Amino acid sequence: MGRVVVTGYGAITPIGNSADEFWANAVAGKNGVERVTLVDPTPFDSQIGAEIKNFNAEDYMDKKDARRTDRVIQLAIVAAQMAMDHCGIELTEELRDNFGVLIGSGIGGLNTVSEQTKVLYERGAGRVSPFLIPHMISNMPAGMVSIIHGLRGPLGNSVTACATGATCIGDATEIIKRGDATMMLAGGTEASINDIGFSGFCAMRAMSTRNDDPHHASRPFDVDRDGFVCGEASCVWVLEDYDHAIARGATIYAEVAGYGLTADAHHLSAPHPDGNGVARCIQMGLRKAGISVEQVDYVNCHATSTGLGDKAETIAIKRALGEHAYKIPVSSTKSMIGHTFGAAGAVEGLACIYALNQGIVPPTINVFNQDPDCDLDVVPNVARKHNVKVAINNSFGFGGHNACLILTKPD
Repeated sequence: MGRVVVTGYGAITPIGNSADEFWANAVAGKNGVERVTLVDPTPFDSQIGAEIKNFNAEDYMDKKDARRTDRVIQLAIVAAQMAMDHCGIELTEELRDNFGVLIGSGIGGLNTVSEQTKVLYERGAGRVSPFLIPHMISNMPAGMVSIIHGLRGPLGNSVTACATGATCIGDATEIIKRGDATMMLAGGTEASINDIGFSGFCAMRAMSTRNDDPHHASRPFDVDRDGFVCGEASCVWVLEDYDHAIARGATIYAEVAGYGLTADAHHLSAPHPDGNGVARCIQMGLRKAGISVEQVDYVNCHATSTGLGDKAETIAIKRALGEHAYKIPVSSTKSMIGHTFGAAGAVEGLACIYALNQGIVPPTINVFNQDPDCDLDVVPNVARKHNVKVAINNSFGFGGHNACLILTKPD
């Protein structure tokens, strides 16, 4: 099978409304967590989140479309447009037939669900919007992007909870490798900072309640972590057949060299404490990439700032990489942008792409008292220069989903 490379990307995140702005702020250790404004947080135990700042959908699309489109779709449309502009492709009718879209959302149009549920009970069934179903289903971000750009290749979305973004990128890579597409837009999008989203996560007691100190709430690997911080984002990559990219003179930013996908088969929401499923996922990705453990230079961790999760991932990395795990930096960008759920794998994979090209690894901020059970080099608080040729991006989701992308520096 052929090689698959990244020739473009776009992102909108809590610390930057473009990919370059996101990366500059990530390297600077900027914190995107504040008291939330998209919903009245007063009734909730957790009142903080990582929101996208200064986003107005009408700046990017027709006013009418913006008003009737769920935020999760809006964010995907914006990130996809940025990615298309970045890759510099000229779309022909032939290419449109071989250009697909795989953009997922772990939760879907939760804002639409919340709003229209209120309409149902307050105003009656006859006033519910006809856009309820199209805008709540998780495949619609991909569908809308396909329609806007006229991309008629393979279309869909992989929904694996918080591993969705990485799974979509991995699955899109496999689609290109088996010859079913020449190019793919792939990634994730999420916008779940609303009343029903906060209600659900607070009921699970999964989120940080450090409401009086939001900037220090998301603290992966720190002994005083008390849960994740809800975030929102969208990130879309352009994946392309290597030979096609070379033929058109495209700039290649990274190669998706390997992809692992496994299950914990353990618990509805908790990771398996022995890390076996994650370790096998990393090993699968490395095996498919033909890369040895000793060649790995950096791991961007899933690390959400939960007690069980950070510890289990540390164990898994050590199981997969052995003693080499202690020789490389591993960090969590969720310390700055919170947990962006279905978008997380794509956003954090983007951090890997920048690390490969710029020789810098982003920090894990808010590490004041590192948990002795999380004893790897977590790049505490300050970014670091580091030559990265092979990066691993870990993503895990409720239900025991594990996804791993192996990204390599362009040759």
